[in-house]
Amino acid sequence: MSAETTADEQITGQLNYGVNAGKKRRSLSELGERGKWWRLLAIVVITAIVLVPIIAVAILSLTPSLGSTATGLTFENYGNVFEQTSVGTWLGNSLLVAAVTVIVAVVVAAPAGYVLSRGRSKLVSSYALILFIVQSLPVVTAVIPLFFLFAKLGLVDNLVGVMIIYSGSTMSVAVWMMAAYFDSIPISLEEAAWIDGASVFGSFTRVVLRNSLPGILSTAIFSFLLAWNDYLIALVFLRSDKNYTLPIGLNTFFQQNQTNWGLVMAVAVIMMLPPIIVFAVLNKFFSVGGIGGSLAGR
Repeated sequence: MSAETTADEQITGQLNYGVNAGKKRRSLSELGERGKWWRLLAIVVITAIVLVPIIAVAILSLTPSLGSTATGLTFENYGNVFEQTSVGTWLGNSLLVAAVTVIVAVVVAAPAGYVLSRGRSKLVSSYALILFIVQSLPVVTAVIPLFFLFAKLGLVDNLVGVMIIYSGSTMSVAVWMMAAYFDSIPISLEEAAWIDGASVFGSFTRVVLRNSLPGILSTAIFSFLLAWNDYLIALVFLRSDKNYTLPIGLNTFFQQNQTNWGLVMAVAVIMMLPPIIVFAVLNKFFSVGGIGGSLAGR
């Protein structure tokens, strides 16, 4: 009888344990669900706060400007900035400068970053140290010496001179970004290519670069944003209206007595569109899942 009682107690205990475990799992699940809602709410609030200035700029760009007869929201400001100002020229200059900066930065930083990632020598270590020192220096410290040098070379008030400065100022960070991504690519992939007869350059172009698209795009976007948003260098080195970039051109809308805010906001929206388009187009390429599959079975 006592044995049957003990067995019943064990069964009852197991049932109670299972019930309690189920209650704990449900409570943890409920806490997790509530945590998700709180996180979602926090993300929505932060996103709304960030978007308020952008939405305000967009609405003000659609507001009738000074002396306009239009009522309500209108696209009149956009037509006026292209018809009455040199915004089209400034936009072309900014796109040209940014595109050249991106191309030079990626073409130079990719092989330099590969050497920094794979090299193991005192020379490479010294090279990395120099990059770190250059990266830590603000650009403003080099503006005055560069201005005197470029004035002698005829590169002041010249887009080529601005392109050179932008390419040089992005190079140190671009090399570090590429080297950091190359570190994530196993060298065993290159060794397999070497066994198959590929050269070091061949394995770099066919193996490493093909698996480095997110790193290349990150470097390109960084270089693009630096060249696109720069104001100080363009202000110092560009003098004529035909060579202005958009940030400098936007400054010409601010007058001493009054400012036509409709036109200013229209140009601001035009400045925001290219970075938004770049992120929207390239966002789907930011994936690193293809690397792990290359090591299956190792």
